[in-house]
Amino acid sequence: MTHVEPDRWHYLRHAAVVACFSAVVALGLVIAKGGDWLLQFIYAEAIGLSIWACTDFGRLLFKTDPESNWPTGWRMIVMQVSAVIVGYAIGTSIGDLYCGCSTFELWQRSPRTFAGYFVLCVAVTVAICFFFLTRGRDQRRLRQIATAQRDASEAQLKLLESQLEPHMLFNTLANLRVLIGIDPPRAQAMLDQLIAFLRATLSGSQQPFHALSAEFARLSDYLQLMQVRMGDRLQTQLALPRELADLPVPPLVLQPLVENAIKHGLEPHVGGGRIEISAERTGERIVLRVRDTGAGLSAGAAAAGTRFGLDQVRRRLATIYGAAATLDLRPAGGGEGGTDAIVTLPA
Repeated sequence: MTHVEPDRWHYLRHAAVVACFSAVVALGLVIAKGGDWLLQFIYAEAIGLSIWACTDFGRLLFKTDPESNWPTGWRMIVMQVSAVIVGYAIGTSIGDLYCGCSTFELWQRSPRTFAGYFVLCVAVTVAICFFFLTRGRDQRRLRQIATAQRDASEAQLKLLESQLEPHMLFNTLANLRVLIGIDPPRAQAMLDQLIAFLRATLSGSQQPFHALSAEFARLSDYLQLMQVRMGDRLQTQLALPRELADLPVPPLVLQPLVENAIKHGLEPHVGGGRIEISAERTGERIVLRVRDTGAGLSAGAAAAGTRFGLDQVRRRLATIYGAAATLDLRPAGGGEGGTDAIVTLPA
């Protein structure tokens, strides 16, 4: 298990909680027995903080549980008993200095009263320790839950990426098979381009994010691969502002949209068409757009929005960004027909 080191404010937070507990104890004593409120407050704070200082210091002297940073078993008992005795002695000495009296004389005059105060200190210390232990266990459970959720999300993303890449490869190989029968030289050129594309893809980063410039470079390689098959029927335009080049994005977030535009937008057109890929920043949002001048959102093309590639992109965006990211399909403007696929990400 992983050892959890206390942060820099750990001891101050503990001291603040103990001070509040001690103030409540002082108030209870004043209400129950009367007496000088300030005197009770000084004694309660001095004893409470002294005991807790000894407790926190004692945790450094004993072997602790790696998750909770507290000793267990007999070590916990020895630490607490020692902390109460030493802390009580230090705290009462501080109180005695303030009031100019002697707690030792109180013990001589009334051992029962002295024992009552000591038992009260033990009870309060046990209650405070129980509070911190319980809170520590709850925080540990929350950390474990968060870690499990993060691991599950990362595993899901890896699964989705592993599904997307073969999906693109199978479609390309199917197109290559058709081209072999009708135009072997072009098929050979397409195969060479596919090999270069796969080599670049496999040698790329395996991180969950890469720069937007890397995403555009991968798209450029893919479009070159498609141009071998489609020739002049496919025209491309990529526009990436320099200030957005280093923006981290999930890999393969745009390629399925480009693939969908070619398959369902441009290929049904005898004359082919144009694909425009762009990125822009709008306020606190990043807008990634894949526009084609193809068949548009007809009944058949609209159904593409529920196909494998687009569905996987939506699921990946939801896993990474939640509701902060969206993927929308809409008719393209400009009078040329076609479809806009728009991905919106938080900047």
